[in-house]
Amino acid sequence: MSISGEPSFRESVDLMFNRASKLMDLSPGLEQKIRVCNSTYTVRFGVRLRGKIETFTGYRSVHSEHMEPVKGGIRYALSVHQDEVEALAALMTYKCALVETPFGGSKGGLCVDPRAWDEHELELITRRFAYELIKRDLIHPAQNVPAPDMGTGEREMAWIADQYARMNTTDINAKACVTGKPPHAGGIQGRVEATGRGVQYALREFFRHKDDMGKAGLTGSLDGKRVIVQGLGNVGYHAAKFLSQEDGVKVIAVIERDGALLNPKGLDIEDVRQWMNSHDGLLAGYPHATHVANGAAVLEEACDILIPAAMEGVIHLGNAERIKAPLIIEAANGPITYGADEILRRKGCVIIPDMYANAGGVTVSYFEWVKNLSHIRFGRMQRRAEEARSRLLVEELERLSSDKGLGWTLADDFKERFLTGSDELALVRSGLDDTMRTAYQAMREVWHSRQDVEDLRVAAYIVSISRVAQTYRSKGL
Repeated sequence: MSISGEPSFRESVDLMFNRASKLMDLSPGLEQKIRVCNSTYTVRFGVRLRGKIETFTGYRSVHSEHMEPVKGGIRYALSVHQDEVEALAALMTYKCALVETPFGGSKGGLCVDPRAWDEHELELITRRFAYELIKRDLIHPAQNVPAPDMGTGEREMAWIADQYARMNTTDINAKACVTGKPPHAGGIQGRVEATGRGVQYALREFFRHKDDMGKAGLTGSLDGKRVIVQGLGNVGYHAAKFLSQEDGVKVIAVIERDGALLNPKGLDIEDVRQWMNSHDGLLAGYPHATHVANGAAVLEEACDILIPAAMEGVIHLGNAERIKAPLIIEAANGPITYGADEILRRKGCVIIPDMYANAGGVTVSYFEWVKNLSHIRFGRMQRRAEEARSRLLVEELERLSSDKGLGWTLADDFKERFLTGSDELALVRSGLDDTMRTAYQAMREVWHSRQDVEDLRVAAYIVSISRVAQTYRSKGL
């Protein structure tokens, strides 16, 4: 237990697992096998920086090897510790099972403040961390495939991929050792935006079901809904951007480390982001909204949808009773503690759980891994064939109109869209949309068909645990 009297992040994950497993027909031994973390490797290494040796501590945890390779991001933060990494690895197992990506769960972390080091220094640190993991097969295309997480991105993944290639010069699949790389270095279009885009697709699917909206006391569509976003990093920024630009939501507040911006008429997310980029990531001084120094208090403002998209544990026993949002979608991992989850459910708040809501990243990472193994970009074989077939149809329709004197023509914008074949980005977005829809429907079926399942989180765990159990049983366990 933490000092506040709440379970730790890792304990919360186990308690949520237990809520679901007690509703399932699992043998005690199989339940234990699924729940526990298989292994955690701790590495402490030195790097000569600024004239002296700096020692860093890193972790790579493998929660489940029911499928291989195992998959999970690497985060850089001073707060990284073993329990957090193991909890995140467990969530990755359940997440991968829920969205049917063929991976076990893993996670990594390095105790470092990436803002404290310049780019060259951070590259030296990253390459040495990668070296320590690679030589133990804790980074490998067929065994353990990392990805970006908090504090890391395309740049760090490119360094790791290059380090692996240097140490495995004859591995033809070397690029598949890590995902989230830049497109020019073996990455895939749409990966940077993937988690935020997945949040958008998850909300779209939720709003397709009137019964589900009714449980949250919501009606209509996403258009005009008031949204608060906590954390305007990669995930929060893309989710807020797509929802406001494409679905008509009104982002009335964003919360960051130096407070929050509040504007009941809605914020221009792109403008806010540009301000942050030019002001050291800070919101203070932004001219088109009210700055609130106590950002945590803005979580409690009235809105239709709350999107916690940063750290774990931001909604807890201390503030859960004051949360007014009827719908919360967990874009971050573990933003709601176990105790807060109980309070919110009692109040009737509907929570779209993290293991589903932020699964866009691992879904598109799966597509990137497949691309790297197949050694061909998506769309290269079929795009022009699609365009040629579409053109035949358009030309035949226009010929029939002319010959029969019908007098109608196809609009130019329709023809342009219809005649454009699917490129890599379009295929990635299509695959992600299908994945998010299918996974939600699997959760929803359990949620609505069983009286003992109170919420989507338990439904998600039941779906995930069932799939992991089936895989273990097929192995003879």
